[in-house]
Amino acid sequence: MSASDTLLSAVPQSPSAGIKALARFGFAAIGIVYVLMGVLALLAVTGLGRGARADREEAVQRLQDLPAGNVMLGLIAFGLLGYIVWRFTQAIRDTEDKGTGLKGVGTRLWYIASGLLYGGLALYAGRLALNGRTNKGADTSQTLTAKVLGWPGGDWLIIILGVVIIGVAIFQVYRAYSGQFQKDVNASGLSPNQEQLVYRAGQVGFTARGLVLAILGYFFVQAGQQSRASAVGGTGEAFDFLAKMGPIALGTVAAGLVAYGLFMLVQARYPVLRGL
Repeated sequence: MSASDTLLSAVPQSPSAGIKALARFGFAAIGIVYVLMGVLALLAVTGLGRGARADREEAVQRLQDLPAGNVMLGLIAFGLLGYIVWRFTQAIRDTEDKGTGLKGVGTRLWYIASGLLYGGLALYAGRLALNGRTNKGADTSQTLTAKVLGWPGGDWLIIILGVVIIGVAIFQVYRAYSGQFQKDVNASGLSPNQEQLVYRAGQVGFTARGLVLAILGYFFVQAGQQSRASAVGGTGEAFDFLAKMGPIALGTVAAGLVAYGLFMLVQARYPVLRGL
């Protein structure tokens, strides 16, 4: 087979195949970000982090220090955009057969929100890859919160948003202990021992992710109650909150996020993509 034939064989032959490829890139990109974020937090616990904050932007920025770092940043940006496309496809084409009932529409709207959550990080990684440096978007949530707080009843909207985020966090923990996340990985290519390891990584990972989301939701509730946008924080502030609870709490959640990242990497390799 010639080099041109090899390249052509790697090109998706249909829109569905293209979306599947984008989804897998997305899972891998998210996995790498979470592994790096968890490692940064673990370094902070051991005192080896040299002042680095364990947030998503910092994790992405650390890729610059690696060989071909800008290329890796570009791939991360591409992967996150792929994840967004896949989430929108899930919502619009209803690939999961959620239907048009209230619960189904709510789930499909969550797919869109889940994708958009990575939009800012994708833009940050892309700018970093192209320009070598860029400003962090850490204050974006605070800026938007300040605008909403200026609306009539804005404080209640922020509180409701915080409660919704906490609800999503509880659902993440439910997924961890109900085993629902297993449906996202095609285990036919795994040995029983490997499947068990992936299951444990998913349980620990989704629990840790749920705890971080719960803290982020708490920040929004506090911001609404106090009418103070500065109370809102991102993952960096969530880790600061955990650090106040002691190194064991921070280290446990950090290890859990590494486990979540590894689970996402396995999902990239053995995905279950319905309806495509």
